[in-house]
Amino acid sequence: MISQENAGMLETLRTICLALPEAVEIVDGFGHKTFKVNGKSFVISGESEKGFNVSFKSDRESQELLLQKEHFFKTPYIGHHGWVSIQNPAGEQWDELTGLIQEAYLRAAPKRLVKQWMESHN
Repeated sequence: MISQENAGMLETLRTICLALPEAVEIVDGFGHKTFKVNGKSFVISGESEKGFNVSFKSDRESQELLLQKEHFFKTPYIGHHGWVSIQNPAGEQWDELTGLIQEAYLRAAPKRLVKQWMESHN
């Protein structure tokens, strides 16, 4: 059962992710809400006793920089692939997260969608 606060964070996340071309939401085998483009995951969210987690695909350089900030941490099990997580994002963290999610999407999206995205944001 998702808490009210977590449901709000999931809605915010959903709004950001599903605004991206051809992004879809699925529930994986672990019950995580996973956002994919062209069959590739770019955001995974889930709940734990600590609250709401958002994990996103990054690259090693960005991951290194993000891990120096106190609210980001390496995603368990897939962190070695460059994934980064944040717990219970709030307020202005969502502004930063929106950009990071868009970058994650562009890492996972096929070239034609990246091109379409770039053209529509210039």
